[in-house]
Amino acid sequence: MKQNIQHRLEKLRESISKKKIDTCLVLSDSNRRYLSGFTGEDHQFDESAGALFINDSKLILATDSRYELQAGIEAPFYDILCYKEGLAKKIPEVLQLLKTKRLGFESERMSHLQFNKILEELKANRLDIELVAMDSIIKNHRKIKSEEEICEIKKALSIAETGFTLFFDSMEPGITEKEAAWSLEKELREAGGESLSFPVICAAGINSALPHAIPGNDKLTRGIPLLFDWGVKVNGYSSDISRTRIIGKPDEIFLKVFSTVETAQAKAIKAIKPGMSGKDIDKIAREHIENNGFKGKFSHGLGHGVGLAVHEDPGISPLRDVIIEPQMVFTVEPGIYLPGWGGVRIENMVVVREDGAEVLNRMETGWR
Repeated sequence: MKQNIQHRLEKLRESISKKKIDTCLVLSDSNRRYLSGFTGEDHQFDESAGALFINDSKLILATDSRYELQAGIEAPFYDILCYKEGLAKKIPEVLQLLKTKRLGFESERMSHLQFNKILEELKANRLDIELVAMDSIIKNHRKIKSEEEICEIKKALSIAETGFTLFFDSMEPGITEKEAAWSLEKELREAGGESLSFPVICAAGINSALPHAIPGNDKLTRGIPLLFDWGVKVNGYSSDISRTRIIGKPDEIFLKVFSTVETAQAKAIKAIKPGMSGKDIDKIAREHIENNGFKGKFSHGLGHGVGLAVHEDPGISPLRDVIIEPQMVFTVEPGIYLPGWGGVRIENMVVVREDGAEVLNRMETGWR
């Protein structure tokens, strides 16, 4: 892992040098971990476990007293600075130390309030420093996964599939969505998941027409679509899976919807090649769904990148013209959602290889 971090820092330094950025300020917890190994998490948007300052010769991790010892252990390449009055107050001191004139920052992570606080502190210290948004730099680096990262993702996926299999094999019809979600979460934890990638989605019957349904008190009964979406983290890396199951005998509508979604996914995965556009991959699945009578019933993009964050680049959708490259990891998750009836979504994870897509899942996609 130390070699990975050193390599990532070398790439980042090359990129910020080309952008004429003296120092980059890294605020998001996933990017901090990616570039330092520090695992402190931001539990809400207005809280921070710290920030990285990276230039061509120095590495500084600024944090507060809660994380000072942890930061020193987990981020050995970095000098640790502990702030007592908040990050904004510390920034002028750090930037003067680094002789910064152009500061790159993550505009997606920095709030308007935080941005203004930093400007006020720079003005109060009479520092003329230009702030430059640099979100795409780290995003572009993280899109391409190392084999070590892919290995961690595979571990997270294996645990997620094991936990679900144990849950579903012992599930009794008649339990509520809430009860099912909690039972699945327990199995995922006991199977080795360090945490959930996101709250478990368990949607029964008409609720499965909601792509991000919140588990409630509706019961998992026979003959209705049961949509599950879940994942776990291992060593910080996420997995993300969806399956749609049915207890008992499916009707003709279910079989048609399920078959359409399953084939759409298979067609899209088979077509994936380096150099393709994400839009074109999405189009393959979407056109199959539309040509089978479900136009307008696939309401989201086909997939998204997965790594230290469960949703990251690349986005595979009609709105994202990303070019597919080897070592990208993303989901392929077509769905059909029929209000008043329910929905079907099937989600697998793939890694792009030179000759096509490698499916990372081992669990069958079938409804049984």
